[in-house]
Amino acid sequence: MVDELDRKIISILQEDARLSYREIAKKVGVAVGTVYNRIKRLEEEGIIRGFAPKLDYAKLGYDLTTIIGVKAQGKRIIEIEREIAKDPHVACVYDVTGEYDIIVIAKFRGREDMNRFVKKLLRIDGVEKTYTHVAMDIVKEDLTLEV
Repeated sequence: MVDELDRKIISILQEDARLSYREIAKKVGVAVGTVYNRIKRLEEEGIIRGFAPKLDYAKLGYDLTTIIGVKAQGKRIIEIEREIAKDPHVACVYDVTGEYDIIVIAKFRGREDMNRFVKKLLRIDGVEKTYTHVAMDIVKEDLTLEV
């Protein structure tokens, strides 16, 4: 069970995961050992899955963000999703309802990269069709939610 102290610790880590246990303890008003034990438990329970920097992908050359709908054969959807998720361009894979079965969020260095990826998708056994949207501008891109 996640309590208010856990939520405070998570919130602080979302802002800056480089803070020491001591700094976090000071911010939430508990002992360093308490912070250590809470973070360790949150990791063991899979609530905290890692600590990674927030990157500006455009500055790294990934100027193209796409949202791709994938129509797939029902009996193969899970396999297809797992195969798509392995690609290094792919940030998110969602199993969804509606006209398409899978939504893929991916980033590319340019149109040629994207073109190769979409053609690769279409070669996957069970993929019937794709529909690609290209983001013209990224207004917000942050999977960090207030807990």
